[in-house]
Formats: sequence, structure tokens, C-alpha cells
Amino acid sequence: MSGMLYYRASGVDLATPDDNEDVRLHATVENGRHTVTVTALTDVTLTAFREENVAAVDPAGKVFLNGYQSWTDSREFYLSEKEKNVTRLPSFLLKSFALDRYGDATFYPYEKGKLHGYDLFYARGKKELFILNDNVKVAWLAVEVERKSGRVSLLSMVDGIALRAGETLTVCDYYCTESIEEGFALYDALYPKKPVEKLFGYTSWYNYYQNVTEDILLRDLAALDDRFDLCQIDDGYETAVGDWLSVDAQKFPHGLAPIVEKIHERGKKAGIWLAPFVAEKKSALFAEHPDWFKKGEDGEPVVCGCNWSGFYALDLENADVLDYIKRCLTHYADMGFDFFKLDFLYAASLPRYEGISRSMAAERAYALIRETLQGKLLLGCGATPFNSIGKFDYLRVGPDVSLTFDDVWYMRVMHRERISTKTTLQNTVYRSLFDGRLFGNDPDVFLLRDDNIKLSPEQRRALITLNALFGSLLMTSDNVGAYDEQKRQTLTDALALYREATVTDFSRDGRYINIHYTRNGTSFTVFYDTEKGVLK
Repeated sequence: MSGMLYYRASGVDLATPDDNEDVRLHATVENGRHTVTVTALTDVTLTAFREENVAAVDPAGKVFLNGYQSWTDSREFYLSEKEKNVTRLPSFLLKSFALDRYGDATFYPYEKGKLHGYDLFYARGKKELFILNDNVKVAWLAVEVERKSGRVSLLSMVDGIALRAGETLTVCDYYCTESIEEGFALYDALYPKKPVEKLFGYTSWYNYYQNVTEDILLRDLAALDDRFDLCQIDDGYETAVGDWLSVDAQKFPHGLAPIVEKIHERGKKAGIWLAPFVAEKKSALFAEHPDWFKKGEDGEPVVCGCNWSGFYALDLENADVLDYIKRCLTHYADMGFDFFKLDFLYAASLPRYEGISRSMAAERAYALIRETLQGKLLLGCGATPFNSIGKFDYLRVGPDVSLTFDDVWYMRVMHRERISTKTTLQNTVYRSLFDGRLFGNDPDVFLLRDDNIKLSPEQRRALITLNALFGSLLMTSDNVGAYDEQKRQTLTDALALYREATVTDFSRDGRYINIHYTRNGTSFTVFYDTEKGVLK
């Protein structure tokens, strides 16, 4: 066997490529499927399973690297390109702003000579390669590529899984083929294309952010014509993140129920935003129930990031916490909300939970949401993609759209999950291979307005065009009642594209992505400039 199992037994860290007195390993390869199981002969806790140099790709070619969670940059890379590594920031910045908590930096060892992605990988060039993880309910599979040599290694992230003597676990199970065509045929068989309900909607976030009010929502709702399917209330209605049952009475003096009624009267689905696995520092929940928050090795609550007043992970093994999450979700379901945008879901996997992997923690947490909100349409955000299969109807596939083309310079240098229109448009294209297979893709919003925005008209046109071509949700935060005739026509054209076009192929050529699509039997090609954010 070519792999190495890392584990802990009797308080000692150990590694073995074969059977010993602690574990028995069994490996099979059949029709491109590689499977490794471990049987514990004594009580053990797994650390990792690695396979070094499983293949090599063309150093001059391109590799697709699927990022850790919704917001992580995911695209085709040339091996000459580098990954952003937030851990290179000064420690005082990491401590102050917790920028290492949004991605995988706290548990994946970044190396400047390597690139890595998760669960689905392909390489184009003189040496093709396709790898697909079929064990995601147990562990994520990190695919690592050495930038100079093109050598590919695999890391099955089973860290934390406890096995008692006699228990057997599949630690690695993946498909590998040196033909992209064969690889995608396997992918098609495992995840066949299925119909997704395409929705066109409005969300309050990308114009008003937390300053949304009842008056603003009712004004913008009144401007939504019959083509809109959805009106979604985003962050800002609650008194604090985590206090989901406490609505800000100054912003929403009549509560949310009358707004739901008005949305339904207009013949549209009503949507609501929650971040069910976290609460911010200034919340009443954090003040009143400090025991509801997951503690780290230092005994302090696990910090998830710097949004709001800073926010922490709820303890998803605490029965009172699980009851609270279900009560909050059920409260809004009973109020009549049809569509739930569930955000910051990576918080389920950020803490360590005894005896299980981070992937197992995500599976368990996402399943709780699905079970609680049966019959509702669910959009996951900030979630790990392959754990989202069967849990969410839609998944955000990129970071938040920014009102400028990219984030501030210091975030561009280091932060992979930063707010960025530049990043999210590339994710929208490259993660389109998930759409209609794993879930419906949410590429985030388009924005056509001229106020409160620094995207150029050409960048705004590219944003709405790519979202229409590649998404299963088409959303905006504009007050469409303020559109002039030109903007109304742009929206009409984009909606027709959204309903009628089918992308047939896309490919990277340096800074450009060449996109081919058909519409009503006619073929079209557009070229997207990833550096300028415009079509040509």
C-alpha cells in the first residue's frame, strides 16, 4: 500500500503504511476507484491518511482547485501562480481580526511550493488528471500539487475520528483517472444533472446592509414586478446576530409577519437570513448563555471572525443549543417564510468536536437544518460544498460581491475568503460544474444602480451577464423602481439570457475566460477579462 496512516494510540503519535498491533489496513483499486479502510485493534484516534505522489500533472498546464468553503477562491490555476496564505499576516492582525478563521488556515498546513483544493480536482495539459472524493461524509480529501514538479499527493482529513477496538472505517475512497473525459463521465454517473427551480429575486443586503428598515423593504417590494419570484430580508432585522427571536423594533415597528403577508400578497416567496451556528459578542445570547458556546483548548469561546462585534461558534453538542437553533428556524418557518438563507455555516466545522472529523461535524450540522426546515427552500452560504449535497437546494459558490471590483489591497494580498467581485465571478464560472448536480448555484447578486457603488458600467454588465449564464439564482439588491429605461432593458435582456441560454464550454486563456453558450439554437462566444472585470 502506498499510503501512510497517522494516528494516536495510548497517548503516542504514530504512523504506519501497513498492519501493526494497533490497526489493520486494507486497500483496493477497482475501475479507477481507490479505497482504504482501517480496522482498529485497540482504541485509536486518527490524525490523517496521506498518499504521496499518486500522479503527476503538466507543470505548464492548468489545474482546477475547489476551495474549502463557499467563499474560498476556486478556479483553474497555472502552477506558476501562488495561493494566498493568511497566516503570513502579522500575528497581532490575526488576533485582532481573526482573518484566519474564515478558511482552512487553522487546520491545513499551507506551503508556498504547493497548491491545494478539496474533493474535486482536474488538470488540463499534456498530462490530464481527474480526482473525485467519494468519502466526503467521513473526511474531506485535500488534493495537493507541487508547483515546480506537478507531483500530486492526497490528504484525507480524518483528523479527530476515534475508533474503538474492532471498529472499521473507510479513511479514503476516491476516483482517479488520467482522462478528464473519463473523469467527468464518472462524475455524471454519480451526480447526474437534474432540474433546479430557477429563481429571480431581491435581497436587501448589498445596498442597505444592516441599515435595512421596514419602510425600505416595503418600498423596494412595491417596485418588484411580476417577473420577481422572491423577496428576501437579509441581515439587520435582528437586534444582534444570535438573537434571532428579537426583532429591532425601531427598524421594524410592526415586526416581520406583516411584511411576509405583503410579500405573499404580491405573489412572491418570502425569504429570511439567519446565521444559525454563531452569535456575536454583544448579543444577549452570549451574555446570558456563555455555556452555550464551544470552547477551544485555551478554554475561551472559539472565535469565528471579526464581523459585527466579533462572533463565536455555538456548541453543536449542547442539547440546549440545538433546541434553540430549531426554535429559531421553526419560528420563521411558522411565520410563513418560504426561503431561508443560512450563512456562516463553516462555524460548524471550525471547532474540534471529540471523536469526529470536521467533515462529519458539517454533515451533522447541515442535516439538522434540513430536518428542521423540511419543505422550505434552503440556500447555504459559507458552507463546505460537498457536505451541502442533499441539505441545501442552493449554495453560494463565491464570496460576497463587493461594491468595488476587488477588496482593499491588504485583503487582496492574503485573504482567500475576502469580499470580492473579482473572486466571485471566477468562482461563478469554474464552480458551474456543481450547478444542477450537487445543488443549484447561487452566484450572488448583480447590481445595475449608479449610486452607492464603484463598479464601472462595464463591470456591472459583466456581473449580470455571468450571473445570468451560470446561476440558478439571479438576485439583486437594487431598488428597481429607480431604474431608467436603459437599466430596465438591461434587466430584461439578462432575464431572457437567464431563462434561455445554456453554457456549452469555457476555458482559461491567461487572464481571459472564453465562454461558449447556445441560445434558441444559436451559438455565442464571450470573453471575460478576469483582471479588469469586463466582457470583450
